[in-house]
Amino acid sequence: MAATDPETAQRQTEEIEALSAIYGDEWCAIDEDEKVFCIKISDCLEHPKWTLCLQVILPPEYPTTAPPIYQLNAPWLLGQEYAEIANNLEDIYAQNLGESILYLWVEKIREILIEKSQSSAPGPNIKKITEETIMEHEEDFSLDCQPFQPYAVETLDFDLPESEEDEELPPIDHGNPITDRRSTFQAHLAPVVTPKQ
Repeated sequence: MAATDPETAQRQTEEIEALSAIYGDEWCAIDEDEKVFCIKISDCLEHPKWTLCLQVILPPEYPTTAPPIYQLNAPWLLGQEYAEIANNLEDIYAQNLGESILYLWVEKIREILIEKSQSSAPGPNIKKITEETIMEHEEDFSLDCQPFQPYAVETLDFDLPESEEDEELPPIDHGNPITDRRSTFQAHLAPVVTPKQ
């Protein structure tokens, strides 16, 4: 079928309407013209322990000849868990070629989150992870604090020799993207040790 097939477009519209009706506020249209949607999936409705955002882009050929393009966003989602969920989604697509699969994807992710919450693993503690990271690096970046003196102005004169122009740039760590409502955030961190960097 052609990419602009009206039957395919109709199937997409019907699936989007059904998902919006089923999931209500959890379903969000980021860009309806470009067919970009996001759904917040959690392990339970009242007190969610594990939550994940599934962002999908529906290509014009979906569902007849192409799968949705997707991204999984959660601060706790690391390599092995990401790969496990991605493999499950790809298996569902392979088993249901030519069919609408977004509902199956959402429910499979929910099933994985429920299993995770029922296991002995505690919920994600993002604050604890952040505090531990800060404590680990606190000594690396300790500064001698001077008492604040109002109206005191000092200029810092950095003498940057020309020989440092070829200085190696520090490595940049990229955090996992987090999607909240219609915004996606991603942290970037680099250990800077010289003024030139």
